[in-house]
Amino acid sequence: MSRNAAPSPEFSRPIAADQIGPQQTEREISANDAERARLAERFGLLALDRLTARLQLARDRSGLVTVRGQIEADVVQACIVTLEPVRSHLSEDFTVAFGAAGSVADDAVVIDLDGEDPAEALTDGRIDLGEIAAQQLAVALDPYPRAPGGEDRFEASDAEESPAKAGNTPFAALEGLRPRRN
Repeated sequence: MSRNAAPSPEFSRPIAADQIGPQQTEREISANDAERARLAERFGLLALDRLTARLQLARDRSGLVTVRGQIEADVVQACIVTLEPVRSHLSEDFTVAFGAAGSVADDAVVIDLDGEDPAEALTDGRIDLGEIAAQQLAVALDPYPRAPGGEDRFEASDAEESPAKAGNTPFAALEGLRPRRN
């Protein structure tokens, strides 16, 4: 494998964009055990027990391909305080648009927080439905998972070990150097 080659996607379900017409096409995809293990590693999960996506694909008159769908996943993440396993069920709806390379703005990036996301460019005339599902999973993950009671433990241990509580701050050391007034 050459150094410049892109890594292969963990969960790949490519479809040729020219197979998608104006009539809505529906697909359902699921990640197998090996794909889920590789995705769990990619996203730093303790486990990914299930990942499925129900997708509707259609092409509009301008040639833009729209993928609407919903992912469902059962994940196990590590609590950010205690590192205990935190299980959660994710269910997220999404829409992604794809256009030909010439129809997608490559030069300038304009971010409109209220508008729709710009169309993504097609790669070799294909859309990878599995990678779309994987990206949507990444967006849906809780960035700060907490086990029940984890926040209480953090606050209690933080107060006990606080340098300010013990008087071990840089300012306390400087206070000892200051000349005393009579």
